[in-house]
Amino acid sequence: MRSPTIRDVADRAGVSKSLVSLVLRGSDQVRPEKREAVLRAVRELGYRPNAAARSLSEQRTRTIGVLLNDLRNPWFVDLLDGLNPLLHDNGLHMLLADARLNRRTGQDLAGPFLDLRVDGLLVVGTLPDPAALGTVAERIPVVVAGAREAVPPGVDVVAGDDEQGARLVTEHLISLGHRRIAHIAGYGAVGELRRRSFEATMREHGLADTALVEPSDMTEEGGYRTTVRLLSRPERPTAIVAVNDIASVGALSAAEELGLRVPRDLSVTGYDNTSLSRLRHLWLTTVDNAGHEVGRRAARCLLDRFDTPSTPGRVHLAPPTLEIRGTTVPPPPHLGG
Repeated sequence: MRSPTIRDVADRAGVSKSLVSLVLRGSDQVRPEKREAVLRAVRELGYRPNAAARSLSEQRTRTIGVLLNDLRNPWFVDLLDGLNPLLHDNGLHMLLADARLNRRTGQDLAGPFLDLRVDGLLVVGTLPDPAALGTVAERIPVVVAGAREAVPPGVDVVAGDDEQGARLVTEHLISLGHRRIAHIAGYGAVGELRRRSFEATMREHGLADTALVEPSDMTEEGGYRTTVRLLSRPERPTAIVAVNDIASVGALSAAEELGLRVPRDLSVTGYDNTSLSRLRHLWLTTVDNAGHEVGRRAARCLLDRFDTPSTPGRVHLAPPTLEIRGTTVPPPPHLGG
């Protein structure tokens, strides 16, 4: 049995093929009764537009390439949740690729997307060489989301305000009475911004001498190993600010193995407010890095670039908020903060 065609829809609705095309493109130049007749015919026939044919006629594929730096990062799920509805409402579909896998296999990060003739590219997370996006941005609109590295002209950056977020969580611990606070730091521009903000906040409160910073790779294992080192110090910290929620899970495991109870003996905070932080047995105090809003703004930037492709690139920062849950309390009195 053959699939219904646009001609079948037009015959069933009693209209022309061109009017059916207008309805399917969402045009507002069609009278309501004609639109309803076409949509009813589409439903009754089970008609589905031929995407390949439409792409040829419009010179567009109506697809957006999404290059994820790390598919394992749960914060990116929130970002995609914010990104997809606006793209879908504008008739666009996402094609996902794993940047880490492409690097391991030696593939050009954006090459496959260009081969597929996507209409735009969204890069999610930190890439090792963001300058390489320059040649891509000359051909299609490019937006970087969730990273803060320098990018070529004409590329928009959408991210959370990492400096403000790190300040919020550090000041929360200070307000509870903590003085010996450690930071499990990360890498890249995002990690650097969070570390600098932590150090500046501690310094402003006269706590520079008791601020500890230990580098990590932003993984659960990295958070675990870093926390073991921190808690093995003669004067261990009473609170730990992890660079992200994943590292904080490792910190919680290390504290438990060393016989410390969170939050009674040690306060721990994360960053990103991922689904991990909301698990009942973790219930982690963390920074909501506005992942959904970052995704929504990134989609908006991409759509705007379709209309004005030559405008200068801009940095858009979404404001973070602090989510206080069950892993932070005042320090034990006998440790003196």
